[in-house]
Amino acid sequence: MSSLSRELVFLILQFLDEEKFKETVHKLEQESGFFFNMKYFEDQVQAGEWDEVERYLSGFTKVEDNRYSMKIFFEIRKQKYLEALDRQDRAKAVEILVKDLKVFASFNEDLFKEITQLLTLDNFRQNEQLSKYGDTKSARNIMLIELKKLIEANPLFRDKLTLPAFKASRLRTLINQSLNWQHQLCKNPRPNPDIKTLFTDHSCSTSNGTRVPPPTNTGLAGPVPKPGVFLPLAGHGPFQPVVSPQPSAIAGWMSSANPSMPHAAVAAAPPGLVQASNSAAFLKHPRTPPGGPGMEYQTADSEHLMKRLRAGQADEVSFSGSAHLPNSFSPDDLPKTVVRSLSQGSNVMSMDFHPQQQTVLLVGTNVGDISIWEVGSRDRLALKTFKVWDISACSMPFQTTLVKDATISVNRCVWGPDGSILGVAFSKHIVQIYTYSPSGELRQHLEIDAHTGGVNDIAFAHPNKQLCIVTCGDDKTIKVWDAVSGRRLYMFEGHESPVYSVCPHYKENIQFIFSTAIDGKIKAWLYDSLGSRVDYDAPGLWCTTMAYSADGTRLFSCGTSKEGESHLVEWNESEGAIKRTYSGFRKRSLGVVQFDTTRNRFLAAGDEFQIKFWDMDNTNILTYTDGDGGLPASPRLRFNKEGSLLAVTTSDSGIKILANADGQRMLSMLETRAFDGARSLSEAVNTKPAITGALGPMANASASASPMIERTDRIPQPMSLGNLATMESSRSADVKPRILDSSDKVKSWKFPDIADSSQLKSLKLPDPLTPSKIVRLLYTNSGLAVLALASNAVHKLWKWQRNERNPSGKSSASSVPQLWQPANGALMSNDLNDAKSSEDSVSCIALSKNDSYVMSASGGKVSLFNMMTFKVMTTFMPPPPAATYLAFHPQDNNIIAIGMEDSTIQIYNVRVDEVKTKLKGHQKRISGLAFSQSLNILVSSGADAQLFMWSIDGWERKKSRPIQALPGHPTPLVGETRVQFHNNQSHLLVVHESQLAVYDAQLECIRSWYPRDSLSAPISSAIYSCDGLLIFTGFCDGAVGIFDAESLGLRCRIAPTAYISASISSNNSAFPVVIAAHPSDPYQFALGMSDGAVHVIESSEAETKWGGSTSQDNGVLPSIASSSAMNSQPSETPSR
Repeated sequence: MSSLSRELVFLILQFLDEEKFKETVHKLEQESGFFFNMKYFEDQVQAGEWDEVERYLSGFTKVEDNRYSMKIFFEIRKQKYLEALDRQDRAKAVEILVKDLKVFASFNEDLFKEITQLLTLDNFRQNEQLSKYGDTKSARNIMLIELKKLIEANPLFRDKLTLPAFKASRLRTLINQSLNWQHQLCKNPRPNPDIKTLFTDHSCSTSNGTRVPPPTNTGLAGPVPKPGVFLPLAGHGPFQPVVSPQPSAIAGWMSSANPSMPHAAVAAAPPGLVQASNSAAFLKHPRTPPGGPGMEYQTADSEHLMKRLRAGQADEVSFSGSAHLPNSFSPDDLPKTVVRSLSQGSNVMSMDFHPQQQTVLLVGTNVGDISIWEVGSRDRLALKTFKVWDISACSMPFQTTLVKDATISVNRCVWGPDGSILGVAFSKHIVQIYTYSPSGELRQHLEIDAHTGGVNDIAFAHPNKQLCIVTCGDDKTIKVWDAVSGRRLYMFEGHESPVYSVCPHYKENIQFIFSTAIDGKIKAWLYDSLGSRVDYDAPGLWCTTMAYSADGTRLFSCGTSKEGESHLVEWNESEGAIKRTYSGFRKRSLGVVQFDTTRNRFLAAGDEFQIKFWDMDNTNILTYTDGDGGLPASPRLRFNKEGSLLAVTTSDSGIKILANADGQRMLSMLETRAFDGARSLSEAVNTKPAITGALGPMANASASASPMIERTDRIPQPMSLGNLATMESSRSADVKPRILDSSDKVKSWKFPDIADSSQLKSLKLPDPLTPSKIVRLLYTNSGLAVLALASNAVHKLWKWQRNERNPSGKSSASSVPQLWQPANGALMSNDLNDAKSSEDSVSCIALSKNDSYVMSASGGKVSLFNMMTFKVMTTFMPPPPAATYLAFHPQDNNIIAIGMEDSTIQIYNVRVDEVKTKLKGHQKRISGLAFSQSLNILVSSGADAQLFMWSIDGWERKKSRPIQALPGHPTPLVGETRVQFHNNQSHLLVVHESQLAVYDAQLECIRSWYPRDSLSAPISSAIYSCDGLLIFTGFCDGAVGIFDAESLGLRCRIAPTAYISASISSNNSAFPVVIAAHPSDPYQFALGMSDGAVHVIESSEAETKWGGSTSQDNGVLPSIASSSAMNSQPSETPSR
């Protein structure tokens, strides 16, 4: 949220407080999380309103956020528990123990047991530590002192404990200033203005055609009123009542409107879903008011625009409601001036502007290509030619169709609600879903064989707070798919002809889909299996599309009959009847007319080699443009979200971009700004703040094909790309876009071989302890610390502090961390096996998801440590055999898979201290374990170089095979083998000293790489980067290789001289024993060295990104090129 929006919340809080809306004030404090009202919190604690205390706290922190938060919630729940015991309400005490306090058991089992034992005492004061507990009131007051200290020390409450200083009734003051300004702009200002409402701009009506002088001393222009009293707006008393909109309903089952996305391709998300904040449209700039500042028009305009570009969003706040406001626009607001021409190269079938980046355009063509254009710079950011990602996963009818006919077309391409995902519907069977990052990268996410025949439309929706994909096709069905896994959730049948389009929408708590078929039928569906709720006839009885206005309150459709008659209408949803029909189409349209809506005010349609515009409230055509000629008979068109740009197809396989004055100013500013001056601004240009990807963290995403990237190294990055929202502990890549000039583009290829410390950022972590080989290394999930386990069984934890150089407090090679120890100086050391030296023992480690505790072993018992105190919470599994690998079950942290020295895998329940089952099959010790939640399997690897696949459900063995040896190498291989699942949960990285390899879900080797040339030493360790695009690999000669995860092509080689100082490296054979990838920075990794050092390494410049090319041929088998056999039977559905 921008600083202005944040300040608006403070103003509203002040207004509500002055108006005595006390409950609403505290509700807004809690929901916004901007101001923690300590006085209110104290009152609720002293009153014992524990549910309200926790509800209020939940707006600012959760139990697991940090140790301060954990302590706050623990003290509150402990007090609630003690009060129940004091009342002798044992049943309530047990309920609190089980529901509220049990969550802390995993962090301190002994304390939980002690609390539980209080139930056995007649009076809990018999416990020595509670002997001084007084009455309830004094106990609450004592606890409050402690809680206040914890809250003030908690970084999550920083800057939230005091309100900013501003004068009383500030919101009223701003409203009155706005009214004064509006009155000055009146053509005929009256001395006593008649202001009845704040919902529309004020304007005095004409008085006998003469202009009355501005008032000299009226209430409107007078002093600010005293707090609590509005300035008298007129002599008419209170505001006139606002007429509520008539409840719109389809056959009585839908009610009042809810704001939605502007295009039918995206349904509005239900309340509770995080959505990108709306950025208001560019201001319509009025003339300089009488007596106003004499600023030159264009200068003021540019200043205003530059401020908005720097802020990343509009600096005004708009309030939208369901009432239709009077028209405050004119035809001049329509984009009619041609400002750009783009050459696509093939017929454009579908277009969609990015929902946040106003100048980024998605395009699909009649040969199956999709492109992403930055229309401001005229650069094509990405081009993806059509191919089937996984032909083996497609149905036999589709495969047969591809053999018969190789042509395929895009029917529809659309962005997801926040622009982090896009969908493409093809003329034959399938849809493909990509994820898109602001750095311009496209990654394959899902390929779905969705319909028999053509897929005619695709849209995104949010039923049950779950992002879904809605498709329709020639097989007369509508289907809904899970956007993460690709699993089909619903199928709606009932149309008697191919379904032409879908329009998902949301009103109040009702989520539904409109669909249209080529027989002219319109149906509406709820997300259930009860069939269609509505059956309309569309005008023309043929191809029709539907769309809501941007605010979701008005429904329109546009269609063409088989005879060529076109119909653009607005619907009365409550009656299922046409409300108004717009005129102005030619008698016989050539092709199916396409339309779009913008600004809750205008409609546009392509007809008669022109673009025609209508005011939504007037059935007569408002204006038209031919776009300087060259348009087809029925051009396709699409507005950007702000309505300042309009993309129109041309007859020569191109696209024209039309703009209004605001759009021209925006493109002009983007085009003329110098690159050097623009770097600091480029991250905020014309985009609204991005939100966490619609799919959430991609670690659990399941895809039918391997994730691939459409790289854009050779393409200048768009100037309209915005920042990613800060993700404190997300696993997703936090990549910031930037503008590349010609010299930048050279940099990304300049250093494929890094041998000097100036070519990267490297930091050796400070360590006063005795050096010992680092055998295990990992980042905490939050990215704030690095944890190492040395061969002497000692853990070392480095934490980064927040400072000016490192405001996020995350690990960085630019900021030196502290080797952290508790105040008592205790070390976190594992139990050792007396029968073996520490150097000969195999170590293993695993960290809990919330970074609260770590489980590890160094040849002796497995120890569970509290990460805050370094205390041992429990030990288990004494040798022999010793534990050699640990992995938490993905769905239950109490279940651990433990690889053993005797080659077995024990499935152990920590809670009940019991081995549930033993898995047998390996011949040597277990050296790797990896769970795939989406595939419901565990893959194990051992020192026997074997891979085993086990079902999580019954723990039975599903498959096993040895890893492939390189040609000419004696088989079978032996030696430690590690495994790690890719973010897509279906591809498996297999690491052996002799190779890197990627296996599929059937344990078939897809591709492999063997040490050679400049990287000829054995491999010591390898791991995926957090975004799954790179593989960081350590070698036994000290070198580090960075590989492309998709092709296993070498992108960059780092020599040991680049990160080990010359004085040390000259006579040192240290090498990285283990390598760890940062959880949110895809270009940072850490090395645990054989000499006991730990190095954090980053690329030195953002442009480098560890090389940009595949510099070596890795002999990968060619992927299936689907262009050799594409397409399906002829479709009866007309082309779009």
